[in-house]
Amino acid sequence: MIALSPRASGARVKRLTRALYIYAALEDFVLLYPVYALLFADTGLSVSEISSLFIIGAVSGMLLEIPSGAWADAVSRRLLLSLGPLLAAAGFALWFLIPSYWSFALGFVLWNAGASLRSGSMEALVYEELDRLGSAEQYVTVMGRVRTIGLVAVAAATAAATPVLAVGGYFALGTASVLTCLLCSLAGAALPEHRAGAGRHADAPDEGNGGRYVAVLRAGLAEVRHNRPVRGALVLVAVVTAIWGGLEEYVPLLAAATGVSETVVPMLVLIVWGGVAVGGLLAGVAGRLPVRVFAGLLAVASLTMAAGALTGRPAGLVLVGAGFCVFQLADVVADARLQGTITGPSRATVTSLAGLGMDAATVLVYGVYAALSSFTGHGVIFALFAVPYLCVALAMVYGDRREGARRTS
Repeated sequence: MIALSPRASGARVKRLTRALYIYAALEDFVLLYPVYALLFADTGLSVSEISSLFIIGAVSGMLLEIPSGAWADAVSRRLLLSLGPLLAAAGFALWFLIPSYWSFALGFVLWNAGASLRSGSMEALVYEELDRLGSAEQYVTVMGRVRTIGLVAVAAATAAATPVLAVGGYFALGTASVLTCLLCSLAGAALPEHRAGAGRHADAPDEGNGGRYVAVLRAGLAEVRHNRPVRGALVLVAVVTAIWGGLEEYVPLLAAATGVSETVVPMLVLIVWGGVAVGGLLAGVAGRLPVRVFAGLLAVASLTMAAGALTGRPAGLVLVGAGFCVFQLADVVADARLQGTITGPSRATVTSLAGLGMDAATVLVYGVYAALSSFTGHGVIFALFAVPYLCVALAMVYGDRREGARRTS
């Protein structure tokens, strides 16, 4: 932490958040987002084949998650945040220039490789920059706004996708998406980073980049192994985020299953993302709720999502969006809890371990979804995935009771 006047500290926080919000907006203003599942389907892919693409992307992200986190701790987090969008741009270009199963697969590998560079790097950069300025308590609010800005960008891209798809088809959507990624890369280079001795690790001062990488990786793994609160927070992040994060890929297919035309699907997806955006804005408030109240809210949200999906009507997407609103709340709060428990120097590495757990759980969601799709419709599958959230809510209540009993004993 550095000693600054409140005015100077506030000015630097604003500089950080302004650059961060621009990056978040550009990262998610991708016109292909709301319709790429339809692009795959229009190319002739089945639901199982589309699910296999999601799995390929998730597995590639898992393989790169921890190495990229350790790389961010060893060198520059800002550098990785700038490189990530360039890989995504290459992947999107493959999708609309050479539409085929294997191009889609390679595109997912590139996209998720870029996401791995960002995962852990952004959270670590933001938390440590805020902590340096004496404003670490603002992390949950700032990251809630980052998520909301990103989701508003998704909503804006979804709204724009409808007329662009009607006029220019997938080629126009893809071209716009690539250009946005290039701008996002430039925005990443503008993020502030003031780590003391960035790129050097105390355990390997003279061993070069390889020694620094190994040192930060070991430090991160050691913290997870010996810090029980960190382990608990890692599990919470993985479970809470993975289910709705996996289901979001199927929202366009759920919307299409209501019987609307293809050009209306993006607007229904927009409704769902509107709910998620509101969830990001309310993250700061949600972080102050008692555990049992929050658990009850999560349980109600899971039932709401299930009810909306089972209606089989376009209006049901409103209820799905309401459920996703609370899931986003839980996502941001869980991340803030994780950042607050990390005490060592390998923050990006530990955060990437959470991302690895999330990716593993997401792969499981994709696999289960693909298997269930052979027997039932999208609405029923969405409803079944509400059950794990009910289990999480019950586990939160049970854990809160045990903690209360421990304190009174």
